[in-house]
Amino acid sequence: MENMLKKVFFALFVVAIVACGSKPRVDLKAEAGVLQPTAQHAVIAKDVVSLFETVSYKKVPFNDSISSLVFDNLLKAVDQGKNYLMQADIDDFEQYRNTLGQDFRDGDLSAAYHMFNVYMKRYLERLDYALTQVEAPHNFSVDERYVYNREKEDWFASEAEADDQWRRRVKYDLLNLRLSGDGSDSAAAKQKEILTNRYKNLISMAKKTDNNEAFQVIMGALTDAVDPHTSYFNPYFAQRFNEEMANTFEGIGARLTTENEVVKVADVIVGGPVYKEKALQIDDRIIAVAQGKDGEFEDIIGWKLDHAVAKIKGPKGTVVRLKVIPAGQDLTAEPKVVSLTRDRVVIEDESAKREVKEVVGDDGKTYRIGIISLPKFYIDFDAYRKNDPNYKSTTRDVRLLLDSLKQENVDAVVMDLRFNGGGSLQESIELTGLFIDKGPVVQVRDTRNRVDVNEDRETGVAWDGPLGVIINRFSASASEIFAAAIQDYGRGIVLGSQSYGKGTVQSAIDMGKVISPADRLLLKAKADDKNGLPVGAPQFGQINITLAKFYRITGSSTQHKGVVPDIVFPSLYSEEKYGESSEPSALPWDQIKPADFVTIADLKPTIAQLEAKHQDRMEKSPAYKFLLEDIETMKRQESETSVALQEEKLKKEREENRLKSKARSDALQQMRINLPLGGGAATDVDEGLDFIQEESLAVMADYMALVAK
Repeated sequence: MENMLKKVFFALFVVAIVACGSKPRVDLKAEAGVLQPTAQHAVIAKDVVSLFETVSYKKVPFNDSISSLVFDNLLKAVDQGKNYLMQADIDDFEQYRNTLGQDFRDGDLSAAYHMFNVYMKRYLERLDYALTQVEAPHNFSVDERYVYNREKEDWFASEAEADDQWRRRVKYDLLNLRLSGDGSDSAAAKQKEILTNRYKNLISMAKKTDNNEAFQVIMGALTDAVDPHTSYFNPYFAQRFNEEMANTFEGIGARLTTENEVVKVADVIVGGPVYKEKALQIDDRIIAVAQGKDGEFEDIIGWKLDHAVAKIKGPKGTVVRLKVIPAGQDLTAEPKVVSLTRDRVVIEDESAKREVKEVVGDDGKTYRIGIISLPKFYIDFDAYRKNDPNYKSTTRDVRLLLDSLKQENVDAVVMDLRFNGGGSLQESIELTGLFIDKGPVVQVRDTRNRVDVNEDRETGVAWDGPLGVIINRFSASASEIFAAAIQDYGRGIVLGSQSYGKGTVQSAIDMGKVISPADRLLLKAKADDKNGLPVGAPQFGQINITLAKFYRITGSSTQHKGVVPDIVFPSLYSEEKYGESSEPSALPWDQIKPADFVTIADLKPTIAQLEAKHQDRMEKSPAYKFLLEDIETMKRQESETSVALQEEKLKKEREENRLKSKARSDALQQMRINLPLGGGAATDVDEGLDFIQEESLAVMADYMALVAK
């Protein structure tokens, strides 16, 4: 892999950049007060296209087809919910559909910036109109609905149609605030004040949008058209990315995203305040933020993500309060208030952890099972390269944990890789080596179609007893390499749900190493590029680009298909919405020749018996019933796109949901009481319960009973 990267970097240095003197497709200078690309933006766009066409794994030609994808991505990036742009705007943009690729190759960003500028204009127009509707009369007894997700609707055909949509949006916002008030005139006035301030804040933030932010959006549309895991980061975003890679920041310990203009929890960082207090979960939505124990809540619906994150992050020891709509509930649901004390979140401390649980098998025996939870595949590369004998890594930590578990006389070990998004390729190989006695682990094919078989070369194993591996839809990359190798060797039982399917590897490239000397001189002379970069930020940003692809030792790619467990559990997270198969630009599944390896055992007959026992338990399990109900509820709610604007109807719906939630909570509490000491069962989403892990341990008990016969 190292040699491959050296050759790629050499290729990057010799990329020729030819200045383009053609006339821009759109005369942005004729449009007063609009955002315009800088000379630096133009050079970077040319170079990124060159990287895609010459050194990326895909080597994508920038023709009409890729242009159309970039065009659609840009529309989706700015107005996915179709709440701002008009059909007339789209009709005007269509002239650029098949030319954006060539424009980017030429460094001409005028058409892309024109599309962005029109969007910004419509965005401000809609918010200005919304302000006029706050004080307008609204009849809350009329039976009408607000379509909050217009992604599958047509673009607005007229201004009247857009006005009606935004009248309903304002009415919905007011009704949501109204239902949380006491119905008094003073409460109604306060609600209108809150909403007015919310819209004014959105207008204020929109007017602060600069050309670097526009460039980031435009480049995202470009890279996503080629590969879902290739990303360009402008200098500001590159600095933020690199800070995150340094694994330390101060905040609540959650990665956030936005969906339909609402901030959503995308990931929970192990060891952070959210993780420790189990305060939030994936897909929870944050609608308001307050500082300190007594600060006033500030609505963040519709805010840009970086502004919202700035409100939520803060110095260690300070308190932040959040209004949260739990995952799976409608936005009209009563929010819960979560109070968190910010802390220094050291992602380096996302280390492997262990615990021991006792499980009574169907044979009446009590089995002690060691569980090692691994949030990611980490290694201190700097210390490793300096030959520090105490460098920190996944394999070193797990080896110590296995030693301690052996001292406690555990009967089996389970590696829990749920939500493990991957990390170090080297560590996935070495960790596998703790459980197999030498041999190939993963194959890597580079941009020249050369295949390198990566092997565990160390003799001996750290654990030779029964082994289980738990994965889910968010187990990706290095997690999939490890789980696949354990499965292919027949070394252990893989349990859970189908993994993510990310079978590609990316490398970070400083764009400053790509730009030609001639273009450096050009940029140095341009006043518009002297933009006061943050200290430590790469001047030209960086690109994380796909340069290789993983394959199992059987020759099958992990790309798209991921790893299918031996014992499959239903998943809350659908393949259509989550995982590599949901990405339209993802590389396809394929296969190469298998590596030369010898299986340790044929577990297929054993797995068939385990599956039968597992299914028998599921038919009798109330926790399993809850999981299936959650999946159906999630599917139903994801298909809903509108909400009632009639006050009594919305009140009734909310009360019904509250009663259902209470009944469920009571049933779960009763289940906890009835469980034996140390037991546990329920769904992924229920606090304090972990049905997937508990049932996996039951399967392992079955496995040990079968092995003992």
